[in-house]
Amino acid sequence: MVSSSATPTGRYRWRICGLLLAATTINYIDRQVLGVLAPELQKTFAWSEIQYGYIVTCFQAAYAIGLVSAGAVIDRLGTRLGYALAIAVWSLAAMSHALVGSVAGFAMARFALGLGEAGNFPAALKTVAEWFPRRERAFATGIFNSGSNIGAIVAPLTVPIIAITWGWQAAFLATGVLSAIWLVTWLATYRPPEQHPKLGAAELALIRSDPPEPTEKVPWSQLLRYRQTWAFLLGKFMTDPIWWFFLFWLPKYLHSEYGLSLLGLGAPLVAIYVLADIGSIAGGWAAGRFIKMGWTVNRARKTAMLICALCVVPIVFVSHVQNVWVAVLLIGLATAGHQGWSANIFTLPSDMFPRRTVASVVGIGGFGGAVGGMLIATFTGFLLETTGSYVPVFLMAATAYLLALGLIQLLAPKLEPAQM
Repeated sequence: MVSSSATPTGRYRWRICGLLLAATTINYIDRQVLGVLAPELQKTFAWSEIQYGYIVTCFQAAYAIGLVSAGAVIDRLGTRLGYALAIAVWSLAAMSHALVGSVAGFAMARFALGLGEAGNFPAALKTVAEWFPRRERAFATGIFNSGSNIGAIVAPLTVPIIAITWGWQAAFLATGVLSAIWLVTWLATYRPPEQHPKLGAAELALIRSDPPEPTEKVPWSQLLRYRQTWAFLLGKFMTDPIWWFFLFWLPKYLHSEYGLSLLGLGAPLVAIYVLADIGSIAGGWAAGRFIKMGWTVNRARKTAMLICALCVVPIVFVSHVQNVWVAVLLIGLATAGHQGWSANIFTLPSDMFPRRTVASVVGIGGFGGAVGGMLIATFTGFLLETTGSYVPVFLMAATAYLLALGLIQLLAPKLEPAQM
């Protein structure tokens, strides 16, 4: 996973990337517990599809609010303290699910979880911008973003066993241990590159090989004046909801359409998210490879994004598939496309904005994605309650990425840096 350029200059930056990978993995284990347990919890508490949709919407609403504020807070506090604060909040919120038993209680716990988890990607992407030169950022982003798939793999493998053995409450409590270990490790080892005692001069020179940038703060409201911000925001608004749908409804879809039990969900979900993991790393690698071939950043990023968008299109046929493993292949290809897309769209802020504003821009874009997630959660709940059909959602997924890429091309045709 380490770039060949890291060999003569040092590799410590990839250890930092490993910490980001671990945090993102824990982040997705925490949020995925509800999705994995949804078929059983819906039976236990007699939730309707609409009520489940509202619970998911509460998470998305808090995630949207948190992303707007998290980026600015992390830009102000710095990645070390900002990241630590975020994981402390989401760890406590995840464990609080074990103490509730009503729709309102789960909605409140999900709201708190969304506020905390909103800090992960702004903090991680700001860390990548601080620790990696521009040509390595998509690959580093693809590596840590693969943690979302690892978390989605670990959850269906472990959560059913924990829930059946010790009860569903234990599944929510278990994630707090992982969060505490990461938090202690992060505070003990992380420093900015210029202050890190284990970072060599040659590697620091590589990290800072891009042209110098100003350091004054820019309020996020000012960032909304730039077309580049809107390109990122609208791209996230149109495509993030598809990933949220996979996370929170895929176990329910496999249960309702193919009759899979809680333990039976494990193998199909693992296969889907292994493919997603491959897509995450491959999408970032492809863009970096194109750049090394002499392509412009603009051409490399958008070509990689186009390939990923085309990988999602076949999911439109999944509703007509009778065999569960053919459905798994189609869904897995779509999740791979999404994660490859994410590795590149997450890199756009660092392509177009100075490092001091990256977390804020990511937060703004994430807000758009979370608002889209709110809409698809409520829409899916009402859709399933009234029709029981997933077809409209899969049709939306098949077209969303190509439409989003068209908007990005319209607003940022050359990925030119914003003139701050």
